[in-house]
Amino acid sequence: MGQPEGCCYNRGMNAICLVLDRLQIGYLGTYGNTWIQTPAFDRLAADGFTFDQVWIDGPSLDHGCGSCWWGRHPLESPAGPSFADLVGGVGIPAILMTDEPAVVRHASAAGFSDVLELETPTATALAPEMEATHLARCFARLIDQLESLRGPFWLWCHWRGLGGPWDAPVAFRRAYADADDPAPPALVEPPHCVLGEDFDPDELLGLSQAYAGQVTLLDTCLAALLEYLAESPLQRDTLLAVVSPRGFPLGEHRRVGTCDEALYAELTHVPLVLRLPGGEGAAGRSGAMVRLADLAPTLASWFGLGDVVASSARTLLPLVRGDAEGLRDRHLIVGQDHQRALVTPAWYLRTADHAELFVRRDDFWQTNDVAGRCAEIVEIACHALQELETALASGRTEGDLPPLHERLVAEPS
Repeated sequence: MGQPEGCCYNRGMNAICLVLDRLQIGYLGTYGNTWIQTPAFDRLAADGFTFDQVWIDGPSLDHGCGSCWWGRHPLESPAGPSFADLVGGVGIPAILMTDEPAVVRHASAAGFSDVLELETPTATALAPEMEATHLARCFARLIDQLESLRGPFWLWCHWRGLGGPWDAPVAFRRAYADADDPAPPALVEPPHCVLGEDFDPDELLGLSQAYAGQVTLLDTCLAALLEYLAESPLQRDTLLAVVSPRGFPLGEHRRVGTCDEALYAELTHVPLVLRLPGGEGAAGRSGAMVRLADLAPTLASWFGLGDVVASSARTLLPLVRGDAEGLRDRHLIVGQDHQRALVTPAWYLRTADHAELFVRRDDFWQTNDVAGRCAEIVEIACHALQELETALASGRTEGDLPPLHERLVAEPS
């Protein structure tokens, strides 16, 4: 594939995308958590630009890869080349590094010039020390790979992250247990279950402590990467994106793990921080509604490839640079078994066997379903959902639709 017509790409620029699966947004300090120490993520947020409202297109890895590599919603028909094809066409190496076989098998992975598949994690016991954990080995391989790279390049690193073994040393999870708490469980395999109505709160507390210990391990590994980059020439010309493609439920709505992938915010609302060279956008934040798919046109803009991603996604760089305040006013999330969710400025609608409605501003964890008291809003939101679903399936976007109903935009009083 040749260079896009009229394009003069940034030959000296690089991009590293660190994709940490199953990292729940509520367990990071930069998003408001106060009981887990995440100094590396805090440092990244201080040096970079944080997006507060990032939503996935769908929870499956197939959806995630399609979103990020094509900038395409699951309901959109394939159009044009993947981003890996685009950068490869102008001579920029596109490198995929992952410990997730499903990512390697994705059809779009064929566009990468180099695929580095790490061993699938097989831990069955807690590691005796941090360096022996699967995550630490992944980050060590990443740093070794960076040692051999010279720009320009695009490196996409997808780790199983919190969806992989919870093998951090036992001290990591015990650090979050008070003296009168039961000992956290010694489990290594991430739990997946629906809690009964009479579930034991101490059991859920132990799972949260084990998860928190794994977040601490991840933060420690991220600190090593940030320290390496700070001392590397790559710091001067490399964009770093840290994101999760989906969250991990931990008792919200009585779900733990991936039992049914119900489209609640603990699964669909994810963290994203971009760090640009030279401190551009440092310590900035945006509350604009962002899709995970927006990464593809963002990277195209970063490499100077222009508007070459044929999709409804949008580049995030104008938000970082203060040239825009918003990108869209509605977003549709597609789940399994015909589940759908609609995000608007004021509301979050989830449809499965029945409709649930949550106030965006005051109900972060979606604990208060107001559908029964707001029948008119549910009807308006369901119509907007169906309208957007039809538009995406027919090659149109939210920008082609009539303005969103004012009651879906205005915050309820």
